[in-house]
Amino acid sequence: MSSIATSIPVPQKSGRISEEEWNIRVDLAACYRLIHHFGWTDQIYNHISARIPNTDDHFLLNPFGLGYNEVTASNLVKVDLEGNAIGHSDYKINRAGYVIHSAIHAARQDVMCVLHTHTVNGSAVSCLEEGFIPMTQAGFQFYQRLSYHDYEGIAVNLEERQRLVADLQQNNAMILYNHGLLTCGSTISHAFSRFYYLEQACEVQLKAMQSGGKIKQPAPEVCEHTARQWDTMNTNEQKMKPLPEWAAYRRMLDNLDPSYKK
Repeated sequence: MSSIATSIPVPQKSGRISEEEWNIRVDLAACYRLIHHFGWTDQIYNHISARIPNTDDHFLLNPFGLGYNEVTASNLVKVDLEGNAIGHSDYKINRAGYVIHSAIHAARQDVMCVLHTHTVNGSAVSCLEEGFIPMTQAGFQFYQRLSYHDYEGIAVNLEERQRLVADLQQNNAMILYNHGLLTCGSTISHAFSRFYYLEQACEVQLKAMQSGGKIKQPAPEVCEHTARQWDTMNTNEQKMKPLPEWAAYRRMLDNLDPSYKK
């Protein structure tokens, strides 16, 4: 664990990094830039991770101290489940990020990417006793498919990992009470898309509640039907195929600032 605080030289794109890993690094850096673009950052904090296939559960995290707009493919930090740095990096990682992400990557082999933030809308909903209330077409994908985890303080206690994964179970989205949102996916694009829709649905919920009007909800069987429609649309996730909108996002980033690819 002491290696989490160890500084060593930064990795470069070289023969030591496979083409598969480099592509994952580029997509993960793109995900960080998208979170920055949409204004969903919390200064230098929060974290998004991506598992490297065909390794001993190695995964990538953001270099602690950099803004999300500074994250690039080459400065992402690779660690193992014990928090040991793999390769070289000039940067440390956030311990809370290590605790949360190592827990899920160790327990869920189907998960490639884990995304956690403290957005305003998501954090506000996480403070409500009733939690998240799906009200929209996009929000219904989380109907009976959303987990909750009670707040235990800043997530630096390794013992919390067991409770975190027990609460997540096989769901791919979770409300961390009094804390924020967490989404997972077998691709980076799926984890990002889930987060996009969950954050959006949280904003709709808050605005609808604030309006003071009576909230109209479909029948439970319609909510479940819609959730299953979303499940069907996500069947390609099992094949590790990115969502169609991911290429559009990459093109947008290329036009705004292609430095994430470095």
